[in-house]
Amino acid sequence: MIEVLPAPGMVKTFEEVKQRVLLVAPYVSWIHIDIADHTLVPNETCRDVSRWIELPSNLKYEAHLMVAHPEQYIRPLVDAGFSRLIAHVECEDPRRFLEEAQYEEVEVGLALDGPSSLDMLEPFLEEIDVALLMGIEAGFSGQPFQEETIEKIKSLLHHYPETIVEVDGGVNEETGKLVVDAGVTRLAVTSFLFEKHTKETIEQAIRQLEELK
Repeated sequence: MIEVLPAPGMVKTFEEVKQRVLLVAPYVSWIHIDIADHTLVPNETCRDVSRWIELPSNLKYEAHLMVAHPEQYIRPLVDAGFSRLIAHVECEDPRRFLEEAQYEEVEVGLALDGPSSLDMLEPFLEEIDVALLMGIEAGFSGQPFQEETIEKIKSLLHHYPETIVEVDGGVNEETGKLVVDAGVTRLAVTSFLFEKHTKETIEQAIRQLEELK
């Protein structure tokens, strides 16, 4: 079964994050939290890390750090209970992030932005727990899926078949099928869940993505 990680998206307040998390909490095990501080992408999200402990404790959380200096967030996020930290390979020093994160009891990953070449990620693939490929240019939810992402997935898994690949950005029932067919096992999903579905239909949408083959 495909693992679906609902992502509250590029929201500005903790209240918005919590509202969206509570909407999907009964149906999933993991939540994907975007964190941006206007240093790597032209956007900013809620960064009040001290309040993450107010989120449901029966769920696990991964942080998607769209920031230039992700190492600054490692300790606060670990203290807040995050289980997986994913920085961008386009950050100032991905090597430093990986070296500092290895001392914590968390999974670590690196993300590759939509316009970036797979070559940037390759030197780190044997050191990370997950590779997150962006189906869009990081920074704003609701963008159309970039078709070239499919070839990146296939190339990555051809050379590194044991890699766990997650896709974030532009994921819906159609693009989700494309990336799953290419070998992806995790989907981070924002707009398809939170903008196209209601409280009454969101469980069905999650199950639809989980059952993609």
